[in-house]
Amino acid sequence: MPLRDGGGMTPLFQTGNAVRVRKGSPPGHIRTPFYVRGCKGVIERVAGEYRNPEELAFGRFDTPVVPLYRVRFQQQEVWPDYQGNPQDSLDVEIFEFWLEPANQEKT
Repeated sequence: MPLRDGGGMTPLFQTGNAVRVRKGSPPGHIRTPFYVRGCKGVIERVAGEYRNPEELAFGRFDTPVVPLYRVRFQQQEVWPDYQGNPQDSLDVEIFEFWLEPANQEKT
């Protein structure tokens, strides 16, 4: 169940929006899998609002809640040499600060 603290952020993305995962490699605890960074996917659902685990890992418990999304990637987007069914997909839960609109210039 999402943790609420009297209101969080309004989600930037909605179900069906095309997004790209940022390619950054900041130091410290990172929850977003490396293999999806730079990949394009589609928001499958807004999963709720939670405290940022990348901050919680350092004992910072007073941070605001952040939208979390389930993002669906086509397997061939993630693994270019994938030989399986072209309809196969991979779902990953990713926090909003790792996402950008798919049509935006890569960061």
